[in-house]
Amino acid sequence: MNNPANQAASAALPGHPFVAYRHDALHVEDVALSALAQAHGTPLFVYSKAAMLSALAAYQRGFAGRHAQICYAMKANSSLGVLQVFAQAGCGFDIVSGGELERVLAAGGDAQKIIFSGVGKTQAEMRQALTAGIGCFNVESEAELDVLSGVASAMKLRAPVSIRVNPNVDPKTHPYISTGLKDNKFGVAHEDALRIYRHAASLQGLQVIGIDCHIGSQITDATPYLDAMDRILDLVAAIEAAGIPLAHIDFGGGLGINYNHDTPPAADALWRQLLAKLDARGYGDKKLMIEPGRSLVGNAGVCLTEVLYLKPGEQKNFCIIDAAMNDLPRPSLYQAFHAIVPVALQGNQAMAATYDVVGPVCESGDWIGRDRVLRVAAGEHLAVLSAGAYCMSMASNYNTRGRAAELLVDGSQVHLIRRRETAQDQMRQEQLVAG
Repeated sequence: MNNPANQAASAALPGHPFVAYRHDALHVEDVALSALAQAHGTPLFVYSKAAMLSALAAYQRGFAGRHAQICYAMKANSSLGVLQVFAQAGCGFDIVSGGELERVLAAGGDAQKIIFSGVGKTQAEMRQALTAGIGCFNVESEAELDVLSGVASAMKLRAPVSIRVNPNVDPKTHPYISTGLKDNKFGVAHEDALRIYRHAASLQGLQVIGIDCHIGSQITDATPYLDAMDRILDLVAAIEAAGIPLAHIDFGGGLGINYNHDTPPAADALWRQLLAKLDARGYGDKKLMIEPGRSLVGNAGVCLTEVLYLKPGEQKNFCIIDAAMNDLPRPSLYQAFHAIVPVALQGNQAMAATYDVVGPVCESGDWIGRDRVLRVAAGEHLAVLSAGAYCMSMASNYNTRGRAAELLVDGSQVHLIRRRETAQDQMRQEQLVAG
């Protein structure tokens, strides 16, 4: 197994241009991670602002000269300091709850650039979004169309909608994050879409403005995108032929990142292919909407953790760290891979050994990495890479563990964007039974 710790000092880590060893000390941008661990404790999430903006720039290059809107899919990481970076860069936002809507507005996002997705919007959330004046609802069922129309009509408004169509395209990713197949809960069936669009156009509380498609997450091959585009453009032709004009086409997000020698296409290269197909089909003048999440923040973040104990065994050696499945849930949920590297390349005289890297939570599923070759000692720090997406946003308080602190690095500046959660914070909304 290739051990990232063996690479030369003063070199960026593969797939992480803003995470690099300098004189054997791991840095994010211009800041040494060892100093952050000492100052703020662990577990600790550290994000690179430059990495986020660099990832966004690839999409912006891909859409240069086009009428396009990039909406950050904030479920990937909804921390206010992260949202603020994208709001200030002019992004819209893809939300899936009323709580996410409140976060976007608190971070300075533009309500008119918000797309509200998700299969289970409540009537209260619909009213909240209509009051805020969001740009579009991505509707995911015929029943939702009827409810939304009723809510909007009662408010004497018309809700702007696109309908999420399930193109039945296999994104070749983990089953839990595949969303575009017939047996997924998302969207309406491709073969039912024209009928449902006719129904939507007949409802007084709705204004049909677009069509939406999202096939999954952590996609590393352009082929599923190209296949989905063909199926969606076939529908656009049929819908507009039925007298229902569509102002925009939303192709979703889902582009993957490099976790373990993955080779997803660069965002600008992917969109060159997709735009060429769009132009060839005669739809190059349509407004385009996309909803990237993981590809904007995933490789911008690392999680720092301290080695608590090394526990040798007959069949397995365990490296027990203070980060756990409540901090980094992806391995337990998806058997996901995160590279794990030392924060300092020099220091201890320990022999390299193969470890399962595990946390202190009382579950056998609490593991962060399996069969990792590490030269490490108790008290040292490790960095779990590619931790910017679906880690803090999915973190929990299991075992009454406080959620980690978060830092945003901008060059040599460090900003605390979330303080470490205490047990008192967790119990604040609880109370004992009187008497």
